[in-house]
Amino acid sequence: MTEKMLIDAYLKRLRLPAIAQHYEALARDAAQTNQPYETYLLSLLEHELRQREENRTKARLKQARFPVPKTVESFDFEAIPSLNRHLVLELHRCEFIKRCENVLFIGNSGTGKTHLATSLGITACKMGYNVRFYGAAQLVAELIEANEQRRLNRLEKQWLKWNLVLVDELGYIPFSPTGAQLLFQFLSARYERGSVIITTNLEFAHWTEVFGDERLTTALLDRLTHRAHILPLNGESYRFKESLKRSARAS
Repeated sequence: MTEKMLIDAYLKRLRLPAIAQHYEALARDAAQTNQPYETYLLSLLEHELRQREENRTKARLKQARFPVPKTVESFDFEAIPSLNRHLVLELHRCEFIKRCENVLFIGNSGTGKTHLATSLGITACKMGYNVRFYGAAQLVAELIEANEQRRLNRLEKQWLKWNLVLVDELGYIPFSPTGAQLLFQFLSARYERGSVIITTNLEFAHWTEVFGDERLTTALLDRLTHRAHILPLNGESYRFKESLKRSARAS
């Protein structure tokens, strides 16, 4: 067996795919530039570490289940002039996750709440945090199913492994009493133990319309808003304005 075959076999057994892919080209570069062995080895290790981090980031993004990728760079801040841009950019440093703080985006449909929430979630994934995106109705349905199958305790342990949970579009569909109680339990379990981002079209005074129980709603808001960043997005629907622009260009 040749040296190359042995090297390839050993790298495969050691699970070093990036080194296997690049070692020959880097060896040629090292020979041409008369690099020390240590410099060549360092280049190999850097390629392997970079590839592993990219793979871990891809895995975190996949498990987060974002419906559509979004970035803060593509958000039109001029469309929502009342939004605190400095705070949004500061939140993208993800220090709030270390402090187990929450973020609540409140505003009309189409103003960019989900865009910003997703952008924060993707940034958190790239920084090494475990993230999970849920639609509010989807989350409640999953909780009800787990409760009926008597695996709620096991699911609760899974909830707490996420550093950040995004609950999107809370307020569009009222919950059943059971659903409201289970969502309360879910969010309460994360209180000061993990961060939550919520997007909603409802002001806090109207949350009772969704949860049905005034005392439960008050207790939930007390937990969610403690040490939270609350960002109102006041303005017309961005999607509607874009539709009007497209229609005007087509006419």
